Amino acid sequence: MRANPVQARESARAILRDFGVKVAPVPVERIIKARGIVLQYAPLDEDLSGMAYIKDDIGIIGVNALHHPNRQRFSAAHELGHHVLHESEIRKAVHVDRGFRMLLRDDVSSQGVDPLEIDANAFASELLMPSELLTTALHASGLDIEDDAGIEALARKFRVSASAMRYRLAGRFL
Repeated sequence: MRANPVQARESARAILRDFGVKVAPVPVERIIKARGIVLQYAPLDEDLSGMAYIKDDIGIIGVNALHHPNRQRFSAAHELGHHVLHESEIRKAVHVDRGFRMLLRDDVSSQGVDPLEIDANAFASELLMPSELLTTALHASGLDIEDDAGIEALARKFRVSASAMRYRLAGRFL
């Protein structure tokens, strides 16, 4: 399987259009629940941010309750990306504890080498920091991307981490 971040971003934009999102922050929890996916928060190992799986034909997203709320939002959006883009994969993924089949959001997912993770990161980035809303915010603020305080303010507006915003502005998630 090859990564297709262009298609992943378009899938995120379609969800934003369908949900009528016009302002930041994007209501990722409401979007997940509106799609009939169960969203659960639980304490997980530090290196595990989230998981996506399907049990008894019910989509489930698990997010590490111990992580910062902004990281939780990105993890939730990332796992939604797996549900939207990789349903067949999360039905047959590695069998893990308690009989769940899941894909994990962990340190490997952030390295940018696994096609599924590349797609899910592109999806999450576009969902939480939509290019249209981000462009508008950048023009309105006149932000210099070297301005740390400005990036942090923009990250707060979108309820993402400053590092996620830097990645987005640097084009790594574009």
